[in-house]
Formats: sequence, C-alpha cells, structure tokens
Amino acid sequence: MTTPTLPDTYRLGDRSVRRLGYGAMQLAGPGVFGPPRDPDAARAVLREALDLGINHIDTSDFYGPHVTNQLIREALHPYPDGLVLVTKVGARRPADGSWVPAMSAAELTSAVHDNLRNLGVDALDVVNLRSMGDGHGPAEGSLAEPLSTLIDLKTQGLIRHIGLSTVTPAQVAEAQTMTEIVCVQNHYNVATRQDDALIDDLARQGVAYVPYFPLGGFTPLQSTALDGVAATLGATPMQVALAWLLQRAPNLLLIPGTSSVAHLRENVAAATLTLPEDALSQLNAIGTPQA
Repeated sequence: MTTPTLPDTYRLGDRSVRRLGYGAMQLAGPGVFGPPRDPDAARAVLREALDLGINHIDTSDFYGPHVTNQLIREALHPYPDGLVLVTKVGARRPADGSWVPAMSAAELTSAVHDNLRNLGVDALDVVNLRSMGDGHGPAEGSLAEPLSTLIDLKTQGLIRHIGLSTVTPAQVAEAQTMTEIVCVQNHYNVATRQDDALIDDLARQGVAYVPYFPLGGFTPLQSTALDGVAATLGATPMQVALAWLLQRAPNLLLIPGTSSVAHLRENVAAATLTLPEDALSQLNAIGTPQA
C-alpha cells in the first residue's frame, strides 16, 4: 500500500498556511506563567520560526499572562504578509498561576481587547473559544452563550474568524449552526485517539484540526514502539510523532512548541520525514481508534 501524497499547506480561514506551525506557549515562564528566563532567546525563536517558513503561530494572552503576545509583537511586528496569528480566549490567570474559566461576555470581550493591544493589531486573524473543564479536558454543555459574544465581536470587525479549543463533537456541531468554525484545537496524538471520527468529519468539510500535546503534554507518552521507530529512522520520537500526525489526515495543522532554536529546527525537519507502512502500522497500534 502506497502512502498518499499529502499537501504541504491547508486552509485556515481565508488563508493557506504551512501544515507545520509553531505554538508560543513555552515562551512564557515555568508553568506558562511570568516572563521567560531569557527574553532575547524567546524572541530569537520567533524570528527563526519565520525564517524557516512557518506562517501559523498559535498563542494566547493568558500565556504569561500577556507575556507571549508581547514577545510576538516585539519580535515580529510589523507582521509579514501571510502570517496568521491564532489566539484563544476563555480562561484567565490569577496571581497564583492557576487556570480559571473566563467565559462571561465581559471577560471574553476584555480578553479580545487584551489580545488586540498586546499583539498590536486592529483585528485578530482567528480566535479560538477555549472550553475549560476539569483539568485540561473539555467542559460539557452548550457553548452558545460565550460563542454568541465572539460572533458579536466578529460582526464588529475585531475578529476575522472563529475556532474552538478543547471541545466535544457535539459542541462543534452546535457551534457550526451558529457561525463558520475554521478550526478545532484538541488534545490528540498517536496514543490519544478519541477524535479520530471528528478529524475525518472535519476533513470532509475542509475544516482544519489542530492537535496539541503531540507527545502527551502533562503526562509524557512512554512508548517503546515510538522509540523503536525513531531509532530505526534515525529521528527523534518527537519528529516521528509529528510526522505521524502529518500523515494522519490532510487537515491536521501542527503547532509544536519550544523555547529552543535547535529544537525548533528539529521540529520543522519532521515535515520532511515520511513514515513507511511498517512504521505506520506499529504506531497505529499504540492508540485504539474510536469510531
């Protein structure tokens, strides 16, 4: 069986972006709170991302808070044509560094204006409504009320496109009856496969899916199969995990994060790694796809 040729780019809103982007979360301090130890190094990573051809950066004003957006503005403003900045709202960070839901109309409106100010733009390319459940999973129930606030802000011209983050398929379906949803950003990787059906459904619709935590996130993935494939191909486990995602479906847009230029270059090199069929079979067996 021959692996199909997959596109290098995919549509995100009204733009076409490279499928391997960059997530800015790790540019903030420990626990995604406070400033980085070396702001100059953080800005260097952002500049290197653009030099490597990345044109999709994922961020949020609650990273820091405010830190990553301010670093992005300092490093990259005025922004080059074609760069898509995707942010998210729906949480706030009190002084203790915790993550607290912030889904009222006033909180969401304030968050959008914070993002506009700290990024230095008149309108946000894409704003993801981030559902905050227990831990880092989705909250159940309707998102109609907070989503209506973002729709109003879109009507005002402050938001160009709306996406969703950490949501269930039912929430995606509900949101799509209210407005166009240009992307869904959920926890998904070679071992965490609960969104298999959702990914395929969105691919049929031409909607981007943006997986986060490609190596497990807060609970790092321990897999002898992943390590074995990486050793056989002369790649790192992270590169193999990213390559698997790129080959999983054409609508997957990746946003691996790092605070290191060297690590950033390693991640970008994953876009050139093609996994053979035997490696794909081994990796597919790690997770149990759910219909």
